[in-house]
Amino acid sequence: MTTLLNTIDHVFAKKVCSEHQNKPDELLEILHEIQVQEGFLSDRVLRTVSKSLNLSRAEVHGVVSFYHDFKKEKQAENVIKICRAEACQAVDVDKLIADVESYYDIKMDNGGGKVSLETIFCLGNCALGPAVLYKNDLYGRVTLKAVQKMIASTKGVKEQ
Repeated sequence: MTTLLNTIDHVFAKKVCSEHQNKPDELLEILHEIQVQEGFLSDRVLRTVSKSLNLSRAEVHGVVSFYHDFKKEKQAENVIKICRAEACQAVDVDKLIADVESYYDIKMDNGGGKVSLETIFCLGNCALGPAVLYKNDLYGRVTLKAVQKMIASTKGVKEQ
């Protein structure tokens, strides 16, 4: 069912497209800028972007679904991305994941809430595994205690 709100262009998305002169070759930059501000890319945003750049919705959706960092739903406020590449597996990243999931009662790749865990493959920090990306900061030799410190340092997230 289409609601009136869904037929109206997303103002911020339209502004970002305009700032990029509605150039289709700047689609990635546009989507990234919108997601940084909005937190995710709603259907309304994608429709506005496709209309503004004169691209089909399928083209825009294809880009969003190809790149794993583009999200179509609201995400947790604090996302911990844990590397699961071979070098991190060799230093028992699975134990770190199990410890974090158990301690915070959360599951890998199950967003929502204040904190969530995501799988990522190779952060380029192989000599210092297990590696974690949190708030765009890269951490190496991460333990449960290090994750607890990361989360505790985040405003609005209380330590358990």
